[in-house]
Amino acid sequence: MATLTALCLLFIGLPVALIAAMHILRRRRAVCRRIEAGLRGFLLLCACLAIFTTVGIVFSVLFEAIRFFQLVPVWDFLFGLDWSPQTAIRDDQVGSSGAFGAVPLFAGTFLITVIAMAVAVPFGLLAAIYLSEYAGRRVRATAKPLLEILAGIPTVVYGFFAALTVGPLVRDAAASLGLSASAESALAAGLVMGVMILPFVSSLSDDVINAVPQSLRDGSLGLGATRSETIRRVVLPAATPGIVGSVLLAVSRAIGETMIVVMAAGLAANLTANPLQSVTTVTVQIVTLLVGDQVFDSPKTLAAFALGLVLFAVTLVLNMVALYVARKYREQYE
Repeated sequence: MATLTALCLLFIGLPVALIAAMHILRRRRAVCRRIEAGLRGFLLLCACLAIFTTVGIVFSVLFEAIRFFQLVPVWDFLFGLDWSPQTAIRDDQVGSSGAFGAVPLFAGTFLITVIAMAVAVPFGLLAAIYLSEYAGRRVRATAKPLLEILAGIPTVVYGFFAALTVGPLVRDAAASLGLSASAESALAAGLVMGVMILPFVSSLSDDVINAVPQSLRDGSLGLGATRSETIRRVVLPAATPGIVGSVLLAVSRAIGETMIVVMAAGLAANLTANPLQSVTTVTVQIVTLLVGDQVFDSPKTLAAFALGLVLFAVTLVLNMVALYVARKYREQYE
């Protein structure tokens, strides 16, 4: 009798339990779908917020730059050789009309960037090759974090180092060679800036080189190539897109640097190719134009937005070139 009762309860309770379980599963699936829909909406909102913020920044700079170009011709701004934005600070003051030729700023930016890249690219790439191909695990585990510490040092500290140490050293070294050099020079700023952006090149290049499959190295070594030949003819060509991307990222970082240039290269807008002379950059002038008691309808203040628009266009072109190179020469590995 007990067995029969148990079997009856089993046959009766099993369908009831299955129905209850299916009902619970349906409720859980409905809740999960609602949660996933909410998460998708939140992520879409975040993506749209980032896009709208970028678009807002671009249009705010663009509109102010258009106002500037209504006061100063585009040709005079882009190809003028004199930069002296001395206008009235307030409406009740009298100031000169000013000169807004940005060529000296572009030239100073280009000069300091070239010097910085001449320091960062070879040393950073060689450091990446050593860490990825020659260094042991213990050396790599110690050297790479120490190298990346350079990226975490505030730029104002680099500026102090450039102004108090590197600048006088460059001046004294030039004087010992019979050359005339300023204590604030493009060479001093470029050298220190190269040290600052060196971790960008070395760390990113090291990651890219390590991503090259070991089978390519083994195949090259198996064919009789030496380790140096394998690195030059197999590893580096395979890692070229990533290396180019790291270099262009470092260039963008160098173009946007301000504190080192302010403290080591000065504020003089000199049109010169001599690295021993003081120069200034676009970012430094943007900061200078927007500091103090300014009227935002004056050409002097609006010039900062025009310079920002040009700087944005340059960095955009660099990013597009990096993407093009990465896509064209990208290798697919299994």
